Amino acid sequence: MPRRFPATIAAAVEHEIVITKSRFITTLAPVDGVEDADRVIAEVRRRRWDARHNCTAMVTGVLGDQARSSDDGEPSGTAGVPMLEVLRRRELTDVVAVVTRYFGGVKLGAGGLVRAYSTSVTEALDAATLVRREALTQVRFDVDHADAGRLDNVLRDWVRHHHATLGPTTYGRAATFEVWVPADALDVLRADMAAASAGAVDPVVGEERIVDVHAD
Repeated sequence: MPRRFPATIAAAVEHEIVITKSRFITTLAPVDGVEDADRVIAEVRRRRWDARHNCTAMVTGVLGDQARSSDDGEPSGTAGVPMLEVLRRRELTDVVAVVTRYFGGVKLGAGGLVRAYSTSVTEALDAATLVRREALTQVRFDVDHADAGRLDNVLRDWVRHHHATLGPTTYGRAATFEVWVPADALDVLRADMAAASAGAVDPVVGEERIVDVHAD
C-alpha cells in the first residue's frame, strides 16, 4: 500500500443550517497555502460583511502540519478550534472553512456554540468530494497509434486496482501515456504492460511527487 497523506477536497462547498434562529453558513474551499486561504476568508468577509461573525479554520501543508483558526468575536474556544478539530478528525489539508453566523437573537451558550460550529463544518464536509493524496512515481511510455485505444483501456482498468492514476496522454509520432504509480507497484506495471503489448512497451520511470488522486 502507498504511504498515506492527508486528503483535500475537490471543489468549494457552501452549506447552511439554522439553529435557534441563528443562521450558520459554511464555506469550504480547497487552497494551495496560507495566502490562498486568507484570500478565501477575505472574499467571504466582503460578501457577508453584514454578519455578526465570520469564524475560520484552515489546515495547510502536504502533511497538514500548519493550522490556524479564529473565533472572530465569539467566546474564546467556541468556534475556530471546534471547526479546526473537525478538519483534523477528517484528516484533511489544504482546506479552509469559514462559518458565517447571522445572529438570531437567542444566545446558545458555550456548549451550544461548539456544537453549532462543529456541526456546520461536519455537514458541509459530508457534501464535499474528497481527493486522496499519495506519493506516486511517474512512468511514461510510447505506444503505436494503432495500439493506443486498447492500451488505454488496459491502463484505465489497471490504475483502478493499483492505487494509481493516469496523467495526460499526448499524441505525436506515437501516443505517449503517463501513469502515476506507487513505488511498490512499478515492477507489476512493467510486467503487465509487457504482457499487454507483447514486449513492445518500454516504460521510462521519472520523478516521485505527491499527487491528487480523484475517485472515479
